[in-house]
Amino acid sequence: MSRLFLYTISLLVTLTLAGCGFHLRSAPNLPDNVNAVIVDSAKTHALLSRALYKRVTVYGLNGVYAQDANTLDNGVVVFLMPEKLERRLLSVYPSGQVAEYELIYTVRYKVQFPDQEAILATFDVIRDYQDDPDHVLAKSRELDIVLDEMRNEAADIIIRRLSSQATMTYQGQ
Repeated sequence: MSRLFLYTISLLVTLTLAGCGFHLRSAPNLPDNVNAVIVDSAKTHALLSRALYKRVTVYGLNGVYAQDANTLDNGVVVFLMPEKLERRLLSVYPSGQVAEYELIYTVRYKVQFPDQEAILATFDVIRDYQDDPDHVLAKSRELDIVLDEMRNEAADIIIRRLSSQATMTYQGQ
């Protein structure tokens, strides 16, 4: 009896996952005529451009900084505009000191596929951050770690969007 119950439960879970449209995400793919992702930035040593370069290589794509891209003909150019970080107050302690912020990291970038118009895109990465005035040093280090994670997430979003933008761009021809 218990064996039949386990089979039934596993069948129901499988059907539910298949019915809801869940599927494993494949690695980002770019068109065959694209041989590299060229990372350029408005600021020379922007932290987001370094994070994007690292994440591009993690995904198995050929990442190149713009200053090294002189010899490449067929590369997708990702130009990162200056990012913006805002803090919005969420809550305060009874003493009036800030207890929690919402960090809003806004990323703007431009994508240029070979022989195509540039595409301008923007998105936000949002995190809650709890502040503690009694542990200022530890909280400043924690804030740096949270910002690094937000940059890595932004780089992942850019790479995933590159794949979908490439599909839309080249199917539209």
